[in-house]
Amino acid sequence: MSIRLWLPLIIFAFLVGFLFYQLNQPKDDFVRSQLVDQPLPVFNLEAATHGIEGLSNQDFADGKVRLLNIFGSWCIPCRAEAPQLEALKEAGVEIHAIAVRDTPANVAEFLRLYGNPFINIGADPDLQIQLLLGSSGVPETYLIDGQGIIRKQYIGDIREDNVPIILSDIAALK
Repeated sequence: MSIRLWLPLIIFAFLVGFLFYQLNQPKDDFVRSQLVDQPLPVFNLEAATHGIEGLSNQDFADGKVRLLNIFGSWCIPCRAEAPQLEALKEAGVEIHAIAVRDTPANVAEFLRLYGNPFINIGADPDLQIQLLLGSSGVPETYLIDGQGIIRKQYIGDIREDNVPIILSDIAALK
């Protein structure tokens, strides 16, 4: 048999092997914020839904360590992380949030269905603050020290095994 008959099969096998190799490699393709160890940008957001105050960068400069969660009611991983945010709240962590590309009704329904661990929720309908923060998507959470400095960025949904790590990170800043 000629090599020309085997060449397409060899190329196909190589491509399949390369694909499987790439799928099994650890990835860190997320965009990390350049604001880690920098002050929060200046912002003042209207409330994302009725009954909960909006959010400002000034809310983070009172000496308390807290989390800032970027979420959307339309975001499936945001729903998955809701129990972990509730666990952090129950552990005494203050959590503020920014709802991106959302409506007051949808945010209210999200909170009704999945709980509300948030103290304040600011509305960012056009992603201006999310982009200022250097956020690569939702969900994403930032650890903010008592002076309003971003100390850590947690990309993706918070999972159960992340909760002790986040609590440890918070304790290290107190």
